[in-house]
Amino acid sequence: MTATTTSTHTAVPPPSSAARVALKSSTGRGLLDGAWWPRSRDLAAELPGLADVLDPLWGRITRVAVNPMLWPVVPRKVTVHNRVMKIGWFTPELDPHKLLLLTYGTGRFDLLVIPPETDDASAERLMAAACVPDGPPLTATDLMAAETARLQGAEVLDRAQSAQESWEYEGGATSTHAVPTAAGR
Repeated sequence: MTATTTSTHTAVPPPSSAARVALKSSTGRGLLDGAWWPRSRDLAAELPGLADVLDPLWGRITRVAVNPMLWPVVPRKVTVHNRVMKIGWFTPELDPHKLLLLTYGTGRFDLLVIPPETDDASAERLMAAACVPDGPPLTATDLMAAETARLQGAEVLDRAQSAQESWEYEGGATSTHAVPTAAGR
């Protein structure tokens, strides 16, 4: 008895090797050193391109830490140009939208990770926000939440408000706080 199997494999072109990165100036302050917008959620495929951009600027990246919430597979090691970059994951301790990088001899750097499926306009806003030199010290998750709220607000503005929404928006809602009266004093 023989069995014949056929498989159809569609070749997917590899992602471009140029990493999409925006970096804050070295004099900037805040919780983030920049932003990274990977093309996929495959760390093994994406980290070599990121290292190609950052190694000349910050020194050789030796360790990377991620929160596995947004990465389906977190490899323990990634080979980059005949060297090994160690990968660690930390669930409660690390912001899910942040990538922590340790470099040989230079130090620690934190990047906002913009999800690959993010549209171009949102990604540009997030990259710019992560690189504001003296902006408020926002976490990566705070930046992502602000962008989500901005997008949801834009959707709300695109539709007509009901009479009730309009009344509440204009301050017509009654207060829920007790107001002292002359008899209650």
